Amino acid sequence: MDIREITDYGFWQQFFYSSGSPSFLQSWEWGEVQEKLGNKILRLGIYNDKQLSGIALVIKIESKRGRFLFIPHGPIFKSENSNLDGLVSYLIKIAKQENFSFIRTAPIVEDNPSNRKVFEDLSFKTAPIYMHAERTWILDLNITEQELLNGMRKTTRYLIKRSDRDGVVIEERTGEKAFDDFWRIYKETANREKFIPYSLKYVKSEFEEFSKTNNALFLFGKVEGVYYASALILFTKSSGFYHQGASIHTKFPVTYRLQWEAILRAKKRGCSLYNFWGIKQEGRTPRDWDGLTLFKTGFGGRQIDYVPTQDLVISPKYYLTYLYEKYLAWKRRV
Repeated sequence: MDIREITDYGFWQQFFYSSGSPSFLQSWEWGEVQEKLGNKILRLGIYNDKQLSGIALVIKIESKRGRFLFIPHGPIFKSENSNLDGLVSYLIKIAKQENFSFIRTAPIVEDNPSNRKVFEDLSFKTAPIYMHAERTWILDLNITEQELLNGMRKTTRYLIKRSDRDGVVIEERTGEKAFDDFWRIYKETANREKFIPYSLKYVKSEFEEFSKTNNALFLFGKVEGVYYASALILFTKSSGFYHQGASIHTKFPVTYRLQWEAILRAKKRGCSLYNFWGIKQEGRTPRDWDGLTLFKTGFGGRQIDYVPTQDLVISPKYYLTYLYEKYLAWKRRV
């Protein structure tokens, strides 16, 4: 086994796509986002007999919560978890050389006893907090539009149909003005729902980098010229992802029509899946996610649980991060 950095966009994306492109968090674009945010990254290729068998986007996090190496929704292997131990050994050396206190991975493998044991055998422990969605809601798109509608909750299907009578219009937009309009609605949503929003720089970098490869778009829902909802949709070859959303309370079913249009656009692009991202998971997500979960699951689909975020302790400083993140979990009403 050999591990080398990959610097070629096409080479990285070819492997990413051929391995199912399960999460945009291991795409080339996400690495670019992280560099814009001031984080150093490693794009590592794991080779077996000179053949690329896996990739891992590694982010060097230096923040108030601590210094650690983080693999978001990865690594990605051609065969499940092959050469994970070799990658971990490689990262342990980097962590010790550069004074990182732990290694964190948010695996993109199904949560079951066998997969949990893989990480336990490598001395990982479940992190006190999640970094990215660990329980997601997925909609399969390889069926007809009518079958998609038939698979929805009755109320959801009714509200989508009612949106026509209510004059709901969905716009697909890109560009600076689109971001400004989204940000205005997003801030209002955060104030109303009392959650800590992503920073302007974070969301803008996300939009800009994925737009460069035609893998991002904003959808806006309006009635009589007034915007009531917006969503940032990201794409990989296999999936459309509902990653950022914002809405203003209204009697019109704007958010339902907006999601339906996002689903149709993902299907039109040839995606096989639409990913609604995170839903409620007791003990891991905020307790007040019931409404959000009901909304997402109403469109039909299925739940996927990933192995929870895993930490490998390198230094006793890790336990300062552990205590801080336990506090964060309490503050977020987990």
